[in-house]
Amino acid sequence: MTTVRDIYQLIDKIAPFSIQEAWDNSGMLVGHWNQPVSRVLVTLDITSEVIHEAGKIGAELIVSHHPLLFNPAKQLTDGHTDLVGQRILALAERGIAAICCHTNWDSAQGGVNYVLAKLCGLEKLQILEPCGTDAQGTPYGIGRIGTLSMPMPLNDYLDMLKGSLEPNGMRFVDAGKHVYKVAVGGGSCGSLIGLAVDGGCDTFITGDLKYDHFLDARMLGMNLIDAGHYPTEDPSMAVLGNQIAKTFPDVLVKKAALHHEILEYKK
Repeated sequence: MTTVRDIYQLIDKIAPFSIQEAWDNSGMLVGHWNQPVSRVLVTLDITSEVIHEAGKIGAELIVSHHPLLFNPAKQLTDGHTDLVGQRILALAERGIAAICCHTNWDSAQGGVNYVLAKLCGLEKLQILEPCGTDAQGTPYGIGRIGTLSMPMPLNDYLDMLKGSLEPNGMRFVDAGKHVYKVAVGGGSCGSLIGLAVDGGCDTFITGDLKYDHFLDARMLGMNLIDAGHYPTEDPSMAVLGNQIAKTFPDVLVKKAALHHEILEYKK
């Protein structure tokens, strides 16, 4: 029988927890290491709806990207303002474990940024911000740079992203350049705009951008696209789920159906 520990060890091999950022809190956060697992739910976030869905399908484990806990918790209650406490108690009451793989999955080969780059049509990938090599000597880092098979107008490229990432909307600055050499940063990577420019990119795709980021990109002559935090990261969780299912054929792995993009746009 597959256990929580077995799945943790697989993820640690794919995206070593040792390469997470110092401020991060990836790892096994809730549950029993030796809990047998027959069903897993993978998701970007552990929300109340996701916990309900996991309980409904009989999942003993949730694997998420964003950690449920960041700061040291001083209390865990069901108080209406203790949102973290509510979810941890709900997991414990249902006997559901939680493994969270955040910046280690961002940085790993084949992780968040690799999946995003491929969905953005990029080839010949390189790491945007190299961070080092893991224990096996494999390079890792944040973001990716790649090229399209041929240049295309920005508007056509935005239409392609709409189909591949399925965002509810996108914000962008048009620097008057065709799209060919592109940098991507899943989630919130506005701080890497300078690296994208230094890398000779005409376009940068990420999420959670500030007004100043758009001003800077326009002055630097680079197209900048905010495709959203959820749309740029969530697709990678299905990929991770597929790897778990392939390694453990006795385990049913499902992608959360009740968690989706929450941002809406009105024009």
